Amino acid sequence: MSRFASFREFYPFYLSEHAHPVSRRLHFLGSCGAVLLVALAAATASAWWLLAALVCGYAFAWVGHFFFEKNRPATFRHPLYSFLGDWAMFADILRGRIRL
Repeated sequence: MSRFASFREFYPFYLSEHAHPVSRRLHFLGSCGAVLLVALAAATASAWWLLAALVCGYAFAWVGHFFFEKNRPATFRHPLYSFLGDWAMFADILRGRIRL
């Protein structure tokens, strides 16, 4: 059972697990790469690019966790909320609510 009743409760925890600026930058770069690879998948009708998008997004993020945050990615304990958190943080960075 999750200790979070909603994503609204989870998101502050998610942000606390992404306090290191290099980790946030790596997450942002991975998300940008994933967006581009999803667009490439749509343009070429090749599902292989979708796999590449997943690898790109998670590879950058996990480097941030293991080498800079020194914590375990929330994906392992809260996969759906973590995925939503990645995109909420990405949007907050684009809006200027979170600094890189």
